Amino acid sequence: EERFMESGGGLVEPGGSLTLSCVISGFNIGLYAFTWIRQVPGKDREWVSSINSGASRTLYAASVNGRFTISRDDAKNTVYLELTNLKIEDTGRYYCIEGWRVTDPGRGQGTLVTVSS
Repeated sequence: EERFMESGGGLVEPGGSLTLSCVISGFNIGLYAFTWIRQVPGKDREWVSSINSGASRTLYAASVNGRFTISRDDAKNTVYLELTNLKIEDTGRYYCIEGWRVTDPGRGQGTLVTVSS
């Protein structure tokens, strides 16, 4: 069974940082691209960042470019998203999904990031 388990979210002040992790089980992630999306209740899912197989290419939404960094450790079957200089508008539940620049629904529980002073 394929499973996605996101973690690392929390409550931070504007300007703060977090590192999100997504541990994937049930298949070897090495051949696949992965994407982080986020969702706020009442709004559409928003694509945040993608990383290709081999990590030779990454892509970021304009709203997070320069502040977020996506990475992966295939040996650990884990995808990461480092969030820095967080803004209130970064608040949302973050999910990792398989694919390149996709906005499919998350298959895990996601991890909640709340940016508030």
